[in-house]
Formats: sequence, structure tokens, C-alpha cells
Amino acid sequence: MPAETVVMLLLAAVGAGWVDAVVGGGGLLQLPALMLAFPGQPVAALATNKVASIAGTTSASIAYLRKTKIDKEVALPGAGLAVACSAGGALCAAAISSEVLKPLVMVVLLAVAAIVVLRPDLGRAPRVVLRTRRRTAAAVLVPGVAIAFYDGLIGPGTGTFLVLTFTTLLGSDFVTASANSKIINASTNLGALLVFAAQGEVLWAIGLAMAVCNAVGAQLGAHMAISRGAGFVRVVLLVVVAALVVKMGYEQFG
Repeated sequence: MPAETVVMLLLAAVGAGWVDAVVGGGGLLQLPALMLAFPGQPVAALATNKVASIAGTTSASIAYLRKTKIDKEVALPGAGLAVACSAGGALCAAAISSEVLKPLVMVVLLAVAAIVVLRPDLGRAPRVVLRTRRRTAAAVLVPGVAIAFYDGLIGPGTGTFLVLTFTTLLGSDFVTASANSKIINASTNLGALLVFAAQGEVLWAIGLAMAVCNAVGAQLGAHMAISRGAGFVRVVLLVVVAALVVKMGYEQFG
């Protein structure tokens, strides 16, 4: 592999780790870089992306755990479900074309952007919500089953969807929602990675090198999110959502 390609992938991994740690969506940088480096090998690119991503999300989780209180009632059972459901999504990745899902994902991302823009106070500070059994179950099942399966299948925007889920269902501020999201996201990456590794799709050498860089970026992003607060995370969230919509729109219609 040419040296300039290796440098591109490592830089993309640092940037992806930073974005993922703040609000999710690091795949916006990392996955296209892998697709460019390994044309004609989309599953291998997706598999190798998981090697780097799991290092970053685990690193960010540790950083958040040291500074932020995690909602263990939903994060831990959700993480357990996420391993299995993400693995299920990965098993379907070769059978279901992501092109079929991209228009739907774009609509959901636009809805996310609309919610954040039209509700400027969302996620800026914790909201008191009635923690009914149904609400708690939804906060476990939506991330641990639906979003986890999506991450194993296609992936873009997973962290963003997780953050919005915890913000809307539990009344979390964006920083706390990001902290809980990293626990789930690490598990979704693990589930998908186990499947891809068993299938022999992972490009381990470059994946492990990117993992180190992703973890470095994740540490920087997590500490910046914690120190700068929910307002900063909200801005990054909107930027990432806009970038995802533009990228997927170009791929679909460009």
C-alpha cells in the first residue's frame, strides 16, 4: 500500500475518533477513506472500519466514565442486546444492499436535524422525565436492538441516533447522552466485528494501526465534549448530521 494512502487512513481515523467521541458519525470520515483505499472490497472496508471504531468508542467510554455519570439502568442491558443485534445486522450486510436503505436514513437524519433546530433547548440541560417502565424499556430496546442492527448492517449516523434517543427518551443533556451512547456503540462495534472476523473480512494490519489513531482522536474528543459542554456538542451534532445528509444525498442522486 502506498505511504500516502496509509497516512490518509490514519488521519481519517484520528478525525473519526474525535467526531465519534463528541456526538457520533465518525464513519463519515473513516469509512469513505477505507472505501477509497480498497475499491471493490466494500465488506472488507466495513469490517476494518469496525476494528478502528471499537478502539475509539471503548477509549471514549473510559474517558466519559471518569467524568460523567452513566445511566447503568439502560446503558448496560442495552449494550448486552447491542452485541447480538449488531452481529445480526452484520450477517445481513452482504445480503441487503445499503442503497435500498439510504433514502430512508436520509429522511431520518433530516428529522433529527429538524428536531434539534426546532427545539433549541433540547439537550442543553437535563430534563426531568417520568421514568415509567415503558419509557425505560424503550430506552433499552431502541438503541440495543433497532439502532444496533442498523449499525451492523450499514452504520452511518449510529452515534447520532443514539444521542438523540437518550436525549428525547430520558431527558439527558447532550454530554450525558454521548456518554451513554459510547457504551452502546462500543457493543455494536464488537458484535459486528465478531461476525466480520469470523468471515475473514478484516484487514487486520491497517485496521489495528487505525485503531490506535482512532483511540487518540476519541480521547481528545471526549475531553473536549466534557469540558465545553452540551452547547458545543449540539453544534457538532448539527454539523455532522448536515454532512451525513449531503454525503448520502450525493451518493444517491449525484
